[in-house]
Amino acid sequence: MELSIKLVLAFPLIGALSLAFVGQRRGASWLNIIFSVFTFIAAINLSIGVWQQGNYLSTNQLFYIDAFNIYIILLTAFIGMNTAIFSQNYMREELAAGKVTTVSMRIYHAMYQGFILSMLLALMSNNLGLLWVAMEAATLFTVLLVSLYRTPEAIEAAWKYFILCGVGIAQALFGTVLIYFAAAQVIPEHETALLWHTLYENAAQLEPTVMSIAFVFLLVGYGTKLGLAPLHNWLPDTHSEGPTPISVVLSGLLLNVALYGLVRVKILVDHSLQTNLAGQLMMGFGLLSLIIAALFIHRQRDIKRLFSYSSIEHMGLMTFSFGLGTPLATFAALLHLLAHALTKSAIFMTIGYIVHRVGTQVMEKIRGLIHTDPKLGWSFFIGTAAIAGIPPFGIFTGEFLLLIAAIKTSPWLGLIIILGMSIAFAGLFRHIQPIVYGDAPQQVQIQPITLRPQMWLIGVHLALVLWLGLSVPPFFAEWFEQATLLISGGSVNSFW
Repeated sequence: MELSIKLVLAFPLIGALSLAFVGQRRGASWLNIIFSVFTFIAAINLSIGVWQQGNYLSTNQLFYIDAFNIYIILLTAFIGMNTAIFSQNYMREELAAGKVTTVSMRIYHAMYQGFILSMLLALMSNNLGLLWVAMEAATLFTVLLVSLYRTPEAIEAAWKYFILCGVGIAQALFGTVLIYFAAAQVIPEHETALLWHTLYENAAQLEPTVMSIAFVFLLVGYGTKLGLAPLHNWLPDTHSEGPTPISVVLSGLLLNVALYGLVRVKILVDHSLQTNLAGQLMMGFGLLSLIIAALFIHRQRDIKRLFSYSSIEHMGLMTFSFGLGTPLATFAALLHLLAHALTKSAIFMTIGYIVHRVGTQVMEKIRGLIHTDPKLGWSFFIGTAAIAGIPPFGIFTGEFLLLIAAIKTSPWLGLIIILGMSIAFAGLFRHIQPIVYGDAPQQVQIQPITLRPQMWLIGVHLALVLWLGLSVPPFFAEWFEQATLLISGGSVNSFW
């Protein structure tokens, strides 16, 4: 598996360096796809190795692969590959329309591979310091991608993202330093004091007060990157002003990795404190994010901002699930994370094609998709139904399991979750119904079909989400069970 780890990181690294020099050429999009495909193949090989051999610690102790991060690694490589395929024609059309320049295309292709590299590095790292470095690198790559159009609004969105996430990641750095301080008191080899597997083995001996303070800083830091309210203001702007392929990977990948880092730290804090203080903080931020996002969904006029608030809602639910900490809630969060990433990436791909066809992101001017473009209309409707939690899609299964876990723990928590999800559901379909079934405004002209929608990409994602809702594949169920045991300390079956 040592070779697989190196290949998973080597392909996007070589891709970023290569495309930094040739990313403006016509064939650069194919290179972007090829490097992404190779990364996905390497991730599959790594997944097979973990499936057959179990958890793996690299010889240099820098990388650690277990059931928790391996499926997110595979998900990251899969969505990264599909987004590269989606962006080939999409960004070529943006270049033809004059929205980007050849120099911008070089930045896009190089930074895209750099972004994927930083995500994979964060997920595979055994060192909490290296995890922080990878998250900071992701911030820098994303700033350049969000500002690609060079409009005043895009520059403002990128600047807001840089400032908010920069301040947030600084808080995470201080929290990481505090963990090192606590670990150095009990781990003789100070150079290993930030290694995840070493920290996990010694978690019960770490100073509880220091770990509590560290978690607060890390919650604020990674919570900012995660888009938790009230630290979420950067997320709607980056979605609405950046290129659509970046919206795909932001919702489908970046938010997952930030949540992953936060949960890793929570495991250490739980073992140190022997209480659920960290979980209670996560539950509070999760519920706040759910309610705020649900209310703001009703006020949106921009279609991409609408679904950015949907992302905040779902990340709030996942944060709450991990915070609740029971085996069933943890299993629900793992399933929800996978289903949300696949669904939201499909939705943003569909939105990209819709915006190209209609020429606007203002929802009041997007009407009657089911009549003007049935394929896009139905894809958009099915994707929205899936993300809203309508059965039998995977989002519904994750939310249903969460509700059961919450009601078993405290019934009033279930009532708050139902209220928040109901408000969000009503807001989504209040906007979506006229977009899909309404009469198209006379003043909006449908653009000539120059960008051919790759409906198979969207179909693959939605089919996988449907599969997760009907029957979780055995290999995913086993991964989720093992990850649940690691995170919560218990089995899902024992919870019933």
